[in-house]
Amino acid sequence: MKINTDRAPTYGPAIADLKKEGKLPEETLHRQVKYLDNVVEADHGKLKQLIKPVRGFKTLTTAYATIKGFEVMHALRKGQAAIFQYGGGIMGEVRLIERQFNVYTT
Repeated sequence: MKINTDRAPTYGPAIADLKKEGKLPEETLHRQVKYLDNVVEADHGKLKQLIKPVRGFKTLTTAYATIKGFEVMHALRKGQAAIFQYGGGIMGEVRLIERQFNVYTT
């Protein structure tokens, strides 16, 4: 069994403790991968590109709502919400958004 983590110093001792307690097999291999968080950082880059034209936010509430909307649309594009869609293709995404946010098109 292999466990891949980034280079945070807390993972090593935590995994060693789990092995001592018998919650992880002794043969478990801990691999520290320097660039493991690049996938997360790549998503942040896209988010920054979307936020820049907005020129900041006046309140925390509007910031939260706007960023949440960006994240939802990004998840839809990546296909992460496919099981929640009401039909296939773009119309399935439209119906999902309509029902979740009570916004209906005419």
